[in-house]
Amino acid sequence: MSIDNILQSLTKLDMLHKSLLEVAYKKTETIKIGDMDSLNQLLKDEQAHVAGISQLEQQRQLEVTDYLRAKGIAPTDNPTVALVIENTTTDTEKAQLIKARNNLLLTLETLKKQNDLNQQLTYQSLQFVNMTLDMLRPKPDQINYSQTEVKGPSNDKTYFNSQV
Repeated sequence: MSIDNILQSLTKLDMLHKSLLEVAYKKTETIKIGDMDSLNQLLKDEQAHVAGISQLEQQRQLEVTDYLRAKGIAPTDNPTVALVIENTTTDTEKAQLIKARNNLLLTLETLKKQNDLNQQLTYQSLQFVNMTLDMLRPKPDQINYSQTEVKGPSNDKTYFNSQV
């Protein structure tokens, strides 16, 4: 049994994750400028990538399970490439698998960092919006239309002249 299918799946997963990383970079810039239309489109692109990655991941798991079965190893609930590496007999195949796995892991780590940054930027934007809304919204104790006085932020009392 050859590891070619597993290597192809790992390469495709890495390519899709790199493409998703490009979307994440674009999201960062879009969040910075506040372009909601572009952000909505990027979120749709992101969902399409995630769906593709999910399909490829299922395929990779099947290929790993098939490889391990062919080697006489009982499949696990989460068939990993590490388990294939442990049970690969040739050094060339081990090296190829290790390289493909490490490339994917590096891409995943970079993607995680970029997504963390996007999450922080989104949170900061939300905080800014909430702060702005709080500044624009009158406080209940500042304005009282049912009486003839208005309390300002410094709690000074000013009386309206009802004839004015």
